[in-house]
Amino acid sequence: MIQVKRQRRTFNDDFKQQMVNLYQYGKSRSELIAEYDLTPSALDRWIAQATHTGSFKTKDNRSPEEQELIALRKELNQLRMENDILKQAALIMGRKSIS
Repeated sequence: MIQVKRQRRTFNDDFKQQMVNLYQYGKSRSELIAEYDLTPSALDRWIAQATHTGSFKTKDNRSPEEQELIALRKELNQLRMENDILKQAALIMGRKSIS
């Protein structure tokens, strides 16, 4: 069986909300997937997002642990950059004191 790679599509929030509403009003998951040519995982994600936060934006649906991890990575990058600047400054100051 040859599997054709599906072209990536984007959907706006209004469309996602309409799909969630149709599902909540009784249209089956399989009907929505077939009728609108959706992937099951996309529809499931939209339903979960609408249920948990009411938002389809990724940043609004992150867990507290994910938020903390992102913040820590950002802080780590900042500290590495500051450390590199201090190392360069130390090298420059070391050269000046020698001459």
